[in-house]
Amino acid sequence: MKANKKKLLLKYFIKSRQFKRALQKKFSQLALPDYTSFSILSVIIGIAAGFSAVLFHKSIELLNILFFGQSAEGFYFLGATSVILLPALGMFIQGIMILLAPDVAKKKGVTEVIKAVTLRGGYIPLRTTIFNFIAPVICIGSGGTLGPEGPAAQLGGGVASKLSNLFGLSDVRIRIFTAAGTGAAIAAIFNTPLGGVFFALEIVLLSDFHAPTLAALILATVAASAVSRIILGNESVFLFSIENSIDFSNLYLYAILGLIAGAVSLFFIKYSNRIQYLFRKKILTGSVPQWLIMTFVGLVIGVCGFFFKGIFGIGYDAINEILSNKLAWYTVIVLIGLKFILVPITLHSGGFGGLFAPSLFIGAGTGYIFTYVINSIWNLNLDPTTMILVGMGAVLGGINTIPISAILIIFEMTQNYSFILPLMLAVIISTMLVQIALGGSVHSRHLESEGYRITEGREVNLLKSILVSEVELEKIITISEVSTLPQLMAKLIETPGNSLFTVDTSNKITGVITLEELRPIITEYENIKEVLIARDLTNPEFTIVKTRDDLDFVFNLFGKFNLDQLPVYAPEDDNKILGVITRQKVISVYNEESLKIDIKSGLAKELKTLNFAEASEIADGYSIIEYQAVPNIIGKSLKELRLRNKFGVEVLMIKKRKDFYSDKTDPIIYTPDPEYKIKETDTLVLFGSNENLNRLKVGDAESRHI
Repeated sequence: MKANKKKLLLKYFIKSRQFKRALQKKFSQLALPDYTSFSILSVIIGIAAGFSAVLFHKSIELLNILFFGQSAEGFYFLGATSVILLPALGMFIQGIMILLAPDVAKKKGVTEVIKAVTLRGGYIPLRTTIFNFIAPVICIGSGGTLGPEGPAAQLGGGVASKLSNLFGLSDVRIRIFTAAGTGAAIAAIFNTPLGGVFFALEIVLLSDFHAPTLAALILATVAASAVSRIILGNESVFLFSIENSIDFSNLYLYAILGLIAGAVSLFFIKYSNRIQYLFRKKILTGSVPQWLIMTFVGLVIGVCGFFFKGIFGIGYDAINEILSNKLAWYTVIVLIGLKFILVPITLHSGGFGGLFAPSLFIGAGTGYIFTYVINSIWNLNLDPTTMILVGMGAVLGGINTIPISAILIIFEMTQNYSFILPLMLAVIISTMLVQIALGGSVHSRHLESEGYRITEGREVNLLKSILVSEVELEKIITISEVSTLPQLMAKLIETPGNSLFTVDTSNKITGVITLEELRPIITEYENIKEVLIARDLTNPEFTIVKTRDDLDFVFNLFGKFNLDQLPVYAPEDDNKILGVITRQKVISVYNEESLKIDIKSGLAKELKTLNFAEASEIADGYSIIEYQAVPNIIGKSLKELRLRNKFGVEVLMIKKRKDFYSDKTDPIIYTPDPEYKIKETDTLVLFGSNENLNRLKVGDAESRHI
């Protein structure tokens, strides 16, 4: 049986490789200009992401009709009380899916897309994409009180990743197109092309802006929106009419609403984090299986939905009822409370879905109650519709810390420009309040809680752990500062990079000359070639690095000075130049380390329950051992120890013994972090060649050299 399965897998692998190569060959034979091929691929990916998002939307709609279709009398087609069981059934099925594929099930949500784009060059496995299509459809379609946007973004990113891989694109291009796929899916789900563009920029790319990325995002989202509008129509999902024009003398009320929305958003985030902690650390670690806990949560949703059906599913119908003033104020309060409480419980118990739709729901209720209170007490006769729409945008921006995306999504979904200024004011205030309180965006904080510190699209912990001394340097190209312009031009043409360093008579670097300095004078070259010398074009604003500097520091210098290479000096001699370190080299090292981290994290997960008191050989000449912390290393960080640099071994994980009084014997597992300081109770699980590991096994005499 296993042999046949292996043969089938091998046959599938060979066939897929042949198809992939044939597709790449056909595409390369077109001999299109780079920008043309880039644009065509952006549109193709947008169309594919659009179709996948539409299919996702239709699948949820089909299940909603199947499960929650109502007769004229208002009873559910299976009987009124049967609605209680439907969310429980959906959560049960999701629980079984998690049980059968736990590793795939963990990779859910927008943060997984961020990690894929940032750490894995945009690679998202196909099975993860398929899983995160089926599970959310079951969750939301059976009444789970979550939204479709998170899974849709992951679906669009997964489709884009697979297509990019089929075309044999580089990691940089795959990263761009994966982000574009997420934005395209959001654009298709909400029918908001600009909202999709800025969703990808603000969330997936963490505001890492580049012109090619923007071009891909715009083309992909427009294509996806076109697909969505053709199939789903061009009508707004929200039905409303604004009776009165905006009275700008009441603009301060929208600012107050922004503050209230920010407080609601912050409270929701804090509550959600607490629920996540309870489920991860307390509830889901016990003897009760997760599927049973999820089924119980589904029953709770069913009971609540039996009395207040507005909490079921995405909730757009309930929002339209709030907009049309069909619900009493006390009903709206109850709906807000139920949505507020149940969404984090559903999500963190194991349900699959997003937070955009619940944010819009809570925001609509917040805006309605605020207007009701103001009109009742002060009799201002405010238009509730405008306040509700502004509240939706303010809470959407606050909970997800996406100010620009929230403004554009509400604007495009409502297709109404009249309230854009109050909307912008409230959203900015709400988002700013949340960001000040959290010290950053909710997504970056969530990633930091998992051990990642990502900024401008890069995991800086990786670069902080590597010194310049560990990187192979390139030869520095210099030229005398008294060289003539023709000599300078000839030297620069021969140089593989785009910059030269000028030196004085004592061979000391005096500045740098880049192509940017030469471009303005090209047109006057014949007139000035005998007049100018290298010193006249030298930019003295440059910096040097030492071998003891880390690559994160170096990478920041590249951006600060707008250079592609920096000279490296010996730590003990400020006059001794060892070579140059290039921006491309740092990026290459980063990509290599990212791959190692992925491999190590996957391997470490399999090793957590194993014991390596004796060396366990996993490949010819390579083993894994446990290394008990010795006095010489206790209190030092992994960054200070530099085990890889000095011994050539990798730290897979750190085991910490439980407290003596604890009733559990399993050790606590830590993922290696450069800043982690070794404790007396720690055991390091190390991987490396047998030769290098033996240097650590000979006892304290050898360990003193760490």
